[in-house]
This record gives sequence, structure tokens and C-alpha cells, in this order.
Amino acid sequence: MNDAPRPPIGYRYREQHTPPEPTRVSDVAVTTHEHVYEVDPRLMERWVLQQTFPNWDSLRIMNSRHDHLEWMHRHFASTVVTGSELLAEVEAESDRTGA
Repeated sequence: MNDAPRPPIGYRYREQHTPPEPTRVSDVAVTTHEHVYEVDPRLMERWVLQQTFPNWDSLRIMNSRHDHLEWMHRHFASTVVTGSELLAEVEAESDRTGA
């Protein structure tokens, strides 16, 4: 048996499964990693069981979201409407109706 010290293992469960401390960004949303916004988990405890993701998987999902949206648009959307277009339409409607 070799008593030489072993190099550290590359995967540490606590390090990989403990996201950074969340920062509140609104009444219902928090952020953990930069540009990763999520519904405050406390609001979902009753109806939706939370899954534990390793940090690298959360970042992988976040980084691939544009590819996923592009694929969905290519396959299912006949028209893609931006948020600014929707807001302009809502504002024009409220101006027209005086609401």
C-alpha cells in the first residue's frame, strides 16, 4: 500500500451544491450567480419541490438559455415579439383608452 499523499479530489459536494448567498432583487426574486434570477424558493415550498443542482449545472443551464430560445423560435414561433414591443403596445392602448 502506498502511503504517499493523494492529490485532492476535484469534486467537493459542499462546494458544488452550496450556491452563493442569495441577493434579493425584488419581492419575489433572488439572484445567486451573476445574471441568474430565480423565484424566491420560500415562495415555492408549498407547491413545487425544489431540486438540488450543482452550481456548475445551474450555470450551464443559464448559459445555454439563448440556444434553447433560438431553437424554440425556429421550430414553433411564427413571430417573435420583444418585450419593448409589448410594452409599447400596452402603453399605446392605455393612452387610447385613457386608462
